[in-house]
Amino acid sequence: MRFGVAAAGSSPTEYVSHHLEHLTIGEGLWTFHVDTLFFSIVLGAGMVFVFWLAARRATAENPGKFQNFVEMLVDFIDNSVRESFHGPRQFVAPLAMTIFVWVLLWNVMDLVPVDYLPLLANAVFGLEYLRVVPSADVNAPFALSLSVLALIIIYSVKGKGIGGYGKELLFHPFGSNVFLWPANIVLNVVELIAKPVSLAMRLFGNLYAAELIFILIAMLPWWLQFIPGGAWAIFHILVVPLQAFIFMTLTIVYLSLAYEEH
Repeated sequence: MRFGVAAAGSSPTEYVSHHLEHLTIGEGLWTFHVDTLFFSIVLGAGMVFVFWLAARRATAENPGKFQNFVEMLVDFIDNSVRESFHGPRQFVAPLAMTIFVWVLLWNVMDLVPVDYLPLLANAVFGLEYLRVVPSADVNAPFALSLSVLALIIIYSVKGKGIGGYGKELLFHPFGSNVFLWPANIVLNVVELIAKPVSLAMRLFGNLYAAELIFILIAMLPWWLQFIPGGAWAIFHILVVPLQAFIFMTLTIVYLSLAYEEH
């Protein structure tokens, strides 16, 4: 099934290009990817509702499968935080849970057949473009990683104090010689910027490549799509939680490094 301007008879280039276009409003710097924002908000709201429902129905006498699954997930995240972060976990553990589940839901959207939701949006709302995988839009992973960057700075100050963090920027790694301060500052700033960039690009690169492969598979005849598509989907099921886990784990590690004195 082909959608929009990439209808039957269009070139493969047009088909791929069409599926990689976002539904946008605004121009230039103030261009908003409406589809990314919409699916991120919907998935986030769904995540909050599911956990609220689990907490509301929680019981110690006769826990059901749903409660057991949520408790298992909470224990898994809490153990991961306990092993990596040695400061106060009241905020870090819920943050790790939010990141893991939200990114996981972003990635799961890549398993939806590439034409189904765009066709539905076109038929119901007349939308020409629609991309449904937030993590395949570089803006979403970077927005999340910039939030992590802000928390790294906050936890650096919280763990070491303003003076201690300032000394670390000036004196690490080459020592306290005043002539080495500029080199220390440059290296520390580069290291600081590299953390959110690596977080965002790792997630974006993997999901963008996966989405592109699904689009290429969708260009095959319908009776042939299910063989490579099914194989890639099975493999991708492993990638989806792995990328969410890596993003969460690196966030915890970065906050732990920021909080502890070196």
